[in-house]
Amino acid sequence: MLETVRGPRQLIVGEGVAQNIPRVVAENGSRVLVVTDRILLGQPGVAGIVAAVRERVEAVEVFPDATPDVPLTDVDLAVSAAAAVDADVILAVGGGTVIDLAKIVGVIRCHGGTPRDFYGESRVPGPTIPLVAVPTTSGTGSELTPVSVLTDPDRALKVGVSSVHIVPDFAIVDPELTYTCPASVTAHSGIDAFCHAVESYTARARPHGPRDPVEQVFLGRNQVTDHYALLAAERIARSLRRAVADGGDTDARADMSYGSVLAGLAFSHAGNAAPHALQYPIGAATHTPHGLGVGLLLPYALHAARDTVGDRLATLAGVCGLDVADASPAEATDTFLTWLDRLLADIGIPRTLADIGVARADLPRFAELASGVTRLIQNHPGPTDTASLTAILEAAWTGDRT
Repeated sequence: MLETVRGPRQLIVGEGVAQNIPRVVAENGSRVLVVTDRILLGQPGVAGIVAAVRERVEAVEVFPDATPDVPLTDVDLAVSAAAAVDADVILAVGGGTVIDLAKIVGVIRCHGGTPRDFYGESRVPGPTIPLVAVPTTSGTGSELTPVSVLTDPDRALKVGVSSVHIVPDFAIVDPELTYTCPASVTAHSGIDAFCHAVESYTARARPHGPRDPVEQVFLGRNQVTDHYALLAAERIARSLRRAVADGGDTDARADMSYGSVLAGLAFSHAGNAAPHALQYPIGAATHTPHGLGVGLLLPYALHAARDTVGDRLATLAGVCGLDVADASPAEATDTFLTWLDRLLADIGIPRTLADIGVARADLPRFAELASGVTRLIQNHPGPTDTASLTAILEAAWTGDRT
């Protein structure tokens, strides 16, 4: 047995826990950089959090200009804002973009350099300044994970900084902060969380040496990640449609917050796989939301690997509440994939890559780029050669999994 467990120093989940944010921030520093976006800053709940923090610390600088997918220009501006207040603690309030931005700002604040110096796995040389992460969506899991995903204009796909040193120190997950999340964002972030759960549960199990838990970030599935992944899938499956249809459904919102946390714990160790790797170049080319892309690709990647993970897809069918008690594994797998198609349609995820403007001629290039995202693609349980990845994209472009 060779395993590892990573996570924040403290994870707090539940309605009303946002009231702890000012104290937690103040106990970790006195000069605060708040990273958020302008829409959130205009909401009473977030504005109230910032005001309460101001009352507890010496100085606060707010960077309210986080934009989707963390372009490097945002990193430069946020690093300057951190320097202006001489920040010794960072508070990130927002979705995955906001928290990923805060992570890389902490790295540069402590270690200097540029984001490019840290691309890849385990290249951050040591701890960063304390980070308190407060998600306002239920999906990315960034408040728990050792990854920051950035957009580099000199590259044709998104890039990742992956290190145990960028796991936030404190994660405060309050479902009440998600109540104002629009339906489209709820759908895209929610299906991203479901992908985290499913990709973790179906990830390749890989043998390891004693140095791998330190030198590598994503290690493949194990019994611990399976536990988290199945709990996450159960909650998201029963509540995602409801949360999208009615943002005021507080039970569904709570389920989604908890499900996102569980999925984040699963993929922090197991890792994501082909849907995420393939979305990197597609997202960079089409500027479509991350969750939309991985959700669209998930059923095609699973179908391509069904001969390897059919038993696990059958288990997922039962966990997601489908009536498969008397079904064979193959029948249960078919039931799960059909249910997944309906779920995606119900929450507004396009069915094909053609629907989001992908040119068919670009598919081999996207497959080639995705094959180079080793930390993700090595987890895919099916074949990972360029031809096989191109076949997944061809199926996703035509909408015909066969």
